[in-house]
Amino acid sequence: MQRIHLLATGGTIEKIYSEQKGSVENADSKIETYLARLRLPDTQVDVTRLMNKDSLEMTDADRARILEAVRKKCDAPIVITHGTDTMVQTGMFLKNALGQAAHPIVLTGAMTPLGFESSDGLQNLTESLFAARVLAPGIYVVIHGQAFPVDHVRKDLEHSRFLPV
Repeated sequence: MQRIHLLATGGTIEKIYSEQKGSVENADSKIETYLARLRLPDTQVDVTRLMNKDSLEMTDADRARILEAVRKKCDAPIVITHGTDTMVQTGMFLKNALGQAAHPIVLTGAMTPLGFESSDGLQNLTESLFAARVLAPGIYVVIHGQAFPVDHVRKDLEHSRFLPV
């Protein structure tokens, strides 16, 4: 049985539509609901909910909290769900603090929330779980069918995608 730690931090992948406010917001975690829909017969995914924040609201204290959780879970690959706007910044924070990782650490998120029509969230979550099993140790962004080393990727806001640098 392959163990993967999943650290949920929020971001668009976790957003819901609030009828009262008429907007999307981070409220409740939905990751476990979507994990239950996947067929992962030889994978144990241990979920830790750290926070549920839009990545534009993340602080260095939040990144330090993610780092602490990563250090505690370093016995197996790690997937971190995260908002896409500052995903690379958090990944670089981890890379600078950890140096060489013993297992793959994968950051992923979504441009459209899980549960919304045409959401990329479930695809990205599924690909990240697979990538965590097959990538060499290191820190990566996995999104839209691609895996990027965290220090060689950027978000292209104009086209809502990630590109190598």
